[in-house]
Amino acid sequence: MNRAPFDEWMRDVQAGMEDALATLLPPVSAAPARLHEAMRYAVLDGGKRVRPLLVHAAGELHGADRAVLARAAAAVEMIHAYSLVHDDMPCMDDDALRRGKPTVHVKYDEATALLVGDALQSQAFLVLAEAGGDPSRAVQMLRVLAAASGSAGMCGGQAIDLASVGITLSLAELEQMHRLKTGALLRASVMLGALCGQMPDAQETAALDAYAAAVGLAFQVVDDVLDATADTHTLGKTAGKDAVDHKPTYVSILGLEASRALAQKLREDAHRALLPFGDNAQRLRELADLIVQRKA
Repeated sequence: MNRAPFDEWMRDVQAGMEDALATLLPPVSAAPARLHEAMRYAVLDGGKRVRPLLVHAAGELHGADRAVLARAAAAVEMIHAYSLVHDDMPCMDDDALRRGKPTVHVKYDEATALLVGDALQSQAFLVLAEAGGDPSRAVQMLRVLAAASGSAGMCGGQAIDLASVGITLSLAELEQMHRLKTGALLRASVMLGALCGQMPDAQETAALDAYAAAVGLAFQVVDDVLDATADTHTLGKTAGKDAVDHKPTYVSILGLEASRALAQKLREDAHRALLPFGDNAQRLRELADLIVQRKA
């Protein structure tokens, strides 16, 4: 099977995602203009778009239509962006920098940042609900995204994270926190991509779930390593903040080298999970490599 080089494919998906988001977000010309401007500021022109890349890679594996994938990927990215806006607020992690620019509450104000997150969450479900296709499949996709976003997923993980400041967690407790806070939305990205195409059978679903669990955890392990080793300019957010805030991380529990080794093991686990798909899962393998080997 002839494929474009990974970097070319990735740039193509990222550019398409930027166009889709620009279209699917409310325009600044519509009232309330300032809120819409802030929503677009939070989402556009920034980020690696890892979640949309996972949506597209899983979708291509299952023969999904590109237009449907664009909507599913945009919905996931809007949920992710909303979580970052709220995460950066003074009542949460209180950060002034995100994706190399001032956070939304700094650029605008706290009330606007709160509303931006709320509105992006609603917009995500609206975008996904209008993706078209079989209604029962649409309901299933909405359920996947809702479960990943709520108290049994991303929000629950954030609640555990806030409650864990200054507390020593076991490795199992830390893993559970990040499977919710970071991993749940990454897993949803993979599953939504698959659901956009031919319905995966039970074996395929289990394989994708194992892959998503591995890359979701690997993403956070690498995040912890980068927070301890990279600078603010490279990260586009405040470096070393986890240590300053006394947050439990893989680096604080395992140490730097053991954390790097764990990330590599998780990468191998992700590759192993994809064996049933053969060469057709090459994009997902390449994304696992990207997640573990990234420098920012």
